[in-house]
Amino acid sequence: MTPAYLSDTAPGRGARSAPRSWLHTDAPSLSLNGDWAFRLCPTAAVQDDVAETDYDDSGWAQLPVPSHWVLHGDGAYGRPIYTNVQYPFPIDPPHVPDENPTGDHRRRFTLPDDFDGAERVLLRFDGVESLYRVWLNGDEVGIGTGSRLAQEFDVTGVVRPGENVIVVRVHQWSAASYLEDQDQWWLPGIFRDVTLLARPADGIDDVWLRAGFLDGAGTLDVELTAAASAYPVTVRIPELGVEQTWQSAADVTTLTLDAVEPWTAETPRLYDVTVSNTAETIALRTGFRTVEIVGDRFLVNGRRVVFHGMNRHETHPVRGRVFDEEHARADLARMKRYNVNAIRTSHYPPHPRLLDLADELGFWVIDECDLETHGFESSGAAHGGWVGNPSDDPRWRDAYLDRIRRTVERDKNHPSIVIWSLGNESGTGANLAANAAWVHDRDPGRPVHYEGDYTGEYTDVYSRMYSSVRETAEIGTDGSRYPLLGTTPGQGARQRTKPFLLCEYAHAMGNGPGALDAYERLVREHPRLHGGFVWEWRDHGILTETDDGTPFYAYGGDFGEVVHDGNFVMDGMILSDDTPTPGLAEYKAVVQPIRFDVGDGTLTLTNLRHTADTSDLSFRWRVEHDGRRVARGELPVDALAAGESVTVPLPAVEVADDAETWLTIDAVLQAATPWAEAGHVVASGQVDRSARIPSVGARPGAPALVAGVPARLTLGPAEFEDGALVRLNGREVAGPRLELWRAPTDNDEGASRAEPGEDDASVPGVSSAALWRAAGLDRLTHRIVSVEHAEDALLVRTRVSAANSPAAVWVDALWTVDADGALTLRTEIVPSTGWDTVWPRIGLRFDLPDGDAPVDRAEWFGRGPLEAYPDSMTAAQVGRYGATVDELNVAYARPQETGHRADVRTLTLGTDGADALRIALIPDAPGRRPGFSLSRHTPQQVAAAGHPHELPPSATTHLFVDAAQHGLGSRACGPDVAAEHALRPEARTITLRFG
Repeated sequence: MTPAYLSDTAPGRGARSAPRSWLHTDAPSLSLNGDWAFRLCPTAAVQDDVAETDYDDSGWAQLPVPSHWVLHGDGAYGRPIYTNVQYPFPIDPPHVPDENPTGDHRRRFTLPDDFDGAERVLLRFDGVESLYRVWLNGDEVGIGTGSRLAQEFDVTGVVRPGENVIVVRVHQWSAASYLEDQDQWWLPGIFRDVTLLARPADGIDDVWLRAGFLDGAGTLDVELTAAASAYPVTVRIPELGVEQTWQSAADVTTLTLDAVEPWTAETPRLYDVTVSNTAETIALRTGFRTVEIVGDRFLVNGRRVVFHGMNRHETHPVRGRVFDEEHARADLARMKRYNVNAIRTSHYPPHPRLLDLADELGFWVIDECDLETHGFESSGAAHGGWVGNPSDDPRWRDAYLDRIRRTVERDKNHPSIVIWSLGNESGTGANLAANAAWVHDRDPGRPVHYEGDYTGEYTDVYSRMYSSVRETAEIGTDGSRYPLLGTTPGQGARQRTKPFLLCEYAHAMGNGPGALDAYERLVREHPRLHGGFVWEWRDHGILTETDDGTPFYAYGGDFGEVVHDGNFVMDGMILSDDTPTPGLAEYKAVVQPIRFDVGDGTLTLTNLRHTADTSDLSFRWRVEHDGRRVARGELPVDALAAGESVTVPLPAVEVADDAETWLTIDAVLQAATPWAEAGHVVASGQVDRSARIPSVGARPGAPALVAGVPARLTLGPAEFEDGALVRLNGREVAGPRLELWRAPTDNDEGASRAEPGEDDASVPGVSSAALWRAAGLDRLTHRIVSVEHAEDALLVRTRVSAANSPAAVWVDALWTVDADGALTLRTEIVPSTGWDTVWPRIGLRFDLPDGDAPVDRAEWFGRGPLEAYPDSMTAAQVGRYGATVDELNVAYARPQETGHRADVRTLTLGTDGADALRIALIPDAPGRRPGFSLSRHTPQQVAAAGHPHELPPSATTHLFVDAAQHGLGSRACGPDVAAEHALRPEARTITLRFG
């Protein structure tokens, strides 16, 4: 029979201690991490005899702690489950199924000698999913819940000198699971540290240092939790010459310090502090900073903060949520290198060491409570949803309050934390309001956030997810009457008096997101808007392998889950293997802290930082002619204070008569930092200084042609059979073939919200990809209408359409060869009427069979080095680049459109160390340049694969030359492609010159 405690909404029971800070103390401790005996049972109906000290567990397996049991045993202990919103068990609160995997963990340990003098002994668990029952030496200690929250049990009366036996029973499902539906893998187990703590007589139980900053001076408000006998207590800050001893609790006062350096995310100045008495010494690192809201501005140290943030889950492809400090430090250093300055700890407090690293490296942090009830959103949908939601159910009130208390109390000493968040996607209700009231009372120095409080009844900042660019602009506009989500006009007016942030935006799933630059412009235009947090930092792929041993990164459904949410867990700015995506490079360029504005012979530099000046940066410039460097130097720029601008002369640039001239300025680090090497590029700007070159895209005169299909025809390096290209430069080639299809991105597959005036050619609830498939863009057929030829020319007219569709595209491919033997292809692409959706691309495909050696690399002069699309172009600078086919394409967890390089002037394809094909891409009459991509698979093959390893073997390289591509948008969860970046069916010209 299932134990009754699994349906108990209480936050736990037994010898639970009050929450307190995670402190570094010299009091004795014993880590219980390591190998434990482990047994998994399929249900919770398990005998308690495992708690007996003489129980024979010799037949059990060994499992490391911390770990998740489903990531061990190769399926013997179950498999991970991914859901975003859905609960993987019936919604029957507070009950859970009898089929409830239950893991018993046992180990023996010897109490160290230095525990002999302890007045109390505490057993600390930093993270266990989801409910755990603890025995020590046969006695039940208690029950804990709150998977990502620390819990201490007082085991003073049951621990003993010498050998001890600890047993921890972990149930995968419990009433607490209803509060932990957090868009991540469900991964049961003891996944954070287990520690035994010796608390000395007259020890200092807790410390809170509240360090404020104003006009160069600091304040230190010290809160001590200790018995009267623990005094005297001394606080020391050696760097500041502070040594303050208090003889009693009544003597404790706020310290005023005349001169301190402030802590900010850019200048993370920390001071070492010790709090000590005769029993123990506690070491902390504190930073002086003051958080406040003034009107609709969020300020730290009196200056407005702009959050260039990421939502960060704890996830690793092998360890799951098991913390690894070296990896975490590298991850945060990578964030800093990409100009990320803020973290939202979605959707729970992280491992406590992560916050130490955030203090040290410098991040603004929104620390979020371990809470999400998203699966209730659709319950009772006919009546507005959220029926039965615990957020407004009195039975869950204690659990809610317990969770927020343990969040705040554990993490309260961190200067990086500037906002407390009540949780995520849990509707609204009295329990959330009670949590907000508790935080306001406990910590008035930091505001409260919760996105679901649309009407602003109990939170201090206005927060939204995925509001469109248009709506976000209206939020920032004084006097706007644009209706805000879930509010009356009066409530909306109230929300506009608060600082606004996007706690989630720019859904980074697969190829994308688009429109990052549009959101950033709004932040500069409307001071009420304080930036936001991209969803999210990292893909959550779990490294696994196929039956034949092929490794791949698994997502929802790959483990046979009954319900799952597919690859929605693969929505990060970096891939599961730590590879940064092009979207992250775009983000870095969009949010860079230096703005470059070019005038007539001048350059204006603006320091957009919050606090730091530019004394750490050098401004290096280089001049390139057609991508080849001809000059370089350094701009003499005095240090700019935060917010300041300076205008300097542009360096003298030699402008080429017969080549494009580009000036690039990079702001680079003068010296190494803890997160980057010297010379790291922090910001970059580029200026086209080219002389005006006459357009070469005008239509040439039509050659004299005669009708008829020549069996064989040679035009310069090209050979044709029956009007079709078969060889080029002595190499087998097929094409050109009109390509309107692209393998849909995750955003293309997202259902449209079809907001009036925003989505382009959308149908509510239907994805762009579905409309493209319905239009037959993935299955176009070609019919040659006519072939005309001359000695030096060939014109092939083709009608392209899909089965059961009257809409068509006319393609005229005109091949000409001049007197020097240079071959030109001019393709006119003209759609008929009747197309009722945007197109994914307008391009040509050439198929290049491997022959003796495959085409395996490309060199180009154009935008790069990474892929770029119409609404994701900021990071793509004009230059000369090279890459292999594999390097050109991103291995997104679900194969999709990738690899497009924009605005290409020249392209050379290489094979086996030699040049196989040289192409000049000629701008059309309006000056628009084509782009290219190179792939070993067709879009149809890519779209059919669910994972990279499912792509079929290939004996052909495919070259795509695109006149245009549809934008990326963020529709997998957010807004669609903006109208100005949507590709409507239209006539385009592609001109290529082969040499």
